[in-house]
Amino acid sequence: MSVNVAKELAALRKMGLRDLRARYAEAFGETTNANNKPWLVKRIAWRLQALSEGDLSERARRRAAELANEADLRLSPPKVVDGPTLSERTRVASLHVERGDAMPPSGTAIIRQYKGETIRVTVLVDGFEFEGEHYKSLSAVAKAITGQHMNGRAFFGIAKEVAS
Repeated sequence: MSVNVAKELAALRKMGLRDLRARYAEAFGETTNANNKPWLVKRIAWRLQALSEGDLSERARRRAAELANEADLRLSPPKVVDGPTLSERTRVASLHVERGDAMPPSGTAIIRQYKGETIRVTVLVDGFEFEGEHYKSLSAVAKAITGQHMNGRAFFGIAKEVAS
């Protein structure tokens, strides 16, 4: 990298967003709406280096195009080798719930992923059980988990009414 480009890079790091956008327009010949300062600095630095040291040769461009055309394209997703299959992970059951009672029957486990952890709440006749503690409402469980008051049904994704 030449001394000129090194000085330009040092100057880029000190610039504000407005100046970086102007410099981007100058380097690329088009404006940008980007607000990400590190990205702008990297893109402008790349352009300055390419202009200073030369871009790819025409031969290198042709070879890159050949490689891209010959690349094997995956037409279907990879098969999962490890772990349970979709049918093994899916539980299907029918629930008979009294009309007007929007909660699943007691004994039902409500399971949800939250911040990388699996949350398991058991529905009781008179409330809910979570990590050995008894709670009167699903909102109280949600508050114990998140530290903030929130609607328990919304947190656990339970519809307001369950059809019978």
